[in-house]
Amino acid sequence: MWSSPVEPGSVHDLTAARTHCLGALYKAAADGVPTLADKGYEGSGIGVHTPVKGRSLGVENRSYNMLLTAVRAIGERANAELKERRACLRRIRLCPRKIGSIVVAATILSTLQRGRY
Repeated sequence: MWSSPVEPGSVHDLTAARTHCLGALYKAAADGVPTLADKGYEGSGIGVHTPVKGRSLGVENRSYNMLLTAVRAIGERANAELKERRACLRRIRLCPRKIGSIVVAATILSTLQRGRY
């Protein structure tokens, strides 16, 4: 698991990803490790799989979206658990440079609490 440095709230997720991690994700995709993302990352590039947008999608696209959502649900659940277990992550009012360290510590504590090292 990786957490980017803190960005202002007005910075879009895709902009932050391009700044901090998309290069590494492209390299991982070249090695056969795909990246699963939500609709906000459409146009991210090779190896970043996003759902197909639209209302009247064909069976193939609906199936693709359903499978992608099911696989992403694991990571989304882990993120939700992290936020719920660590109340300090809900409304942080600290220096932005310190937030990243707190997220890393909370992630490690949650992992240890689940018994997965």
